[in-house]
Amino acid sequence: MTAPSDRKHPVDETLPPLRMFTSGLQHVAAMYAGVVAPPMIVGPAVGLTPKETAFLMGASLFTAGIATLLQTLGFWRIGARLPFVNGVSFAGVTPMVAIGKDRGHDGIAVIFGAIIVASLLGFVLAPYFCKLVRFFPPVVTGTVITLIGVSLLPVAFNWSQGGNATAHDYGSTTNITMAAVTLVIVLALRKLLRGFLQQIAILLGLVAGTLIAIPVGITDFGALKEADALGFPTPFHFGAPQFEIAAIVSMSIVMLVCMTESTADMLALGKIVGRPADERTIEGGLRADTLGSAVSPLFNGFMCSAFAQNIGLVAMTKVRSRFVVAAGGAILILLGLVPVAASVIALVPLPVLGGAGVVLFGSVAASGIQTLAGAALEKGENALIVAAAVGVGLIPIAAPDFYHAFPKDLLVVLDSGISTGCVVAIVLNLAFNHLGRKPEAEAGTAPGGHDPVKAVEVAAH
Repeated sequence: MTAPSDRKHPVDETLPPLRMFTSGLQHVAAMYAGVVAPPMIVGPAVGLTPKETAFLMGASLFTAGIATLLQTLGFWRIGARLPFVNGVSFAGVTPMVAIGKDRGHDGIAVIFGAIIVASLLGFVLAPYFCKLVRFFPPVVTGTVITLIGVSLLPVAFNWSQGGNATAHDYGSTTNITMAAVTLVIVLALRKLLRGFLQQIAILLGLVAGTLIAIPVGITDFGALKEADALGFPTPFHFGAPQFEIAAIVSMSIVMLVCMTESTADMLALGKIVGRPADERTIEGGLRADTLGSAVSPLFNGFMCSAFAQNIGLVAMTKVRSRFVVAAGGAILILLGLVPVAASVIALVPLPVLGGAGVVLFGSVAASGIQTLAGAALEKGENALIVAAAVGVGLIPIAAPDFYHAFPKDLLVVLDSGISTGCVVAIVLNLAFNHLGRKPEAEAGTAPGGHDPVKAVEVAAH
């Protein structure tokens, strides 16, 4: 029997206020750690104080809320209008650290300038990029997502040791034991809990680890004491954006990576909610991504993209309303306006964060491996594409001084394994799976793998 024509699609339905709030809060809980982790990496790396890093975290929450509202509610031809959560992208962390390392406020200003230019470029390219889906099969997207997770794991290991290599207790048994304890707690909670509590196992593990760390004596309450109860992320708090060509090139590559991830996530989410993402939906989603990223530096935030873990949450809970996710976006904005809330996160000792980071960053890599599982590596040269791209992408991790003789401007790109690995994967996929292919070979599944929607749907779960 056909449903009445005036019945709303589940994506467009609104829920009772209490259920709307609690369901939105659940989305925030599922992605909260992912939003605050990038500024916690970038802040200390560029030389910001704990208070400034806490400010950066609050700004990231605020701008993630804006980007999420752009995606879910939208206006004009901007927004996918799906239950699509946006937040700070992990893809930009390594390049941003390379750009701003030890440069303080100037480093942040250069990062913001590069993000603005890269985002505006992405906004212009969105109508054309959405037509290039076939050039980004699972063999490419899976490789890139895997590299993102693997590239961030050394950060978790550094945190586990204490974060400051010059400190007297760096790598001490106390720090590493706290990291190990937190890791075990997170894994145990993930195994034993169910439903909503299981989704926030990482957050619960961070809370438990921090409480244990207080009597151990490695918890710093300085940032909390100095934080204001209420505040607004002052526009350009760290100074006017600065524009450097090498940084812009690096962040433009990151933007292409983010657009690729978002496209794959929209294809998966559209299938899950029963509203397939066509070219217009993808175009609107990419415009929201890029516009949100362009506006983000104004309020001291970073580049935004889709959060795949929330797609899994939609699939698990069966709550498909985009207004639920919009409520989550509003909660993120409110949290960003309460600096003391961001400072509470700063209480988490780095060894504790490192233990949870092993799971957090490892999960990103695992998501990429799941995508590669649908990439038909046994066919053609797909395994070779992955091998070469991952190999090149791991150079900055395995041999940090490998490019030491290259011009400094090139190092901003070369020192990012994500950027270099992505370029290699795209070029080799074009060379092996597109150039010289027979016309009939273009039909059916995407080159380089199986149906990309099915492959990405696996990653979303």
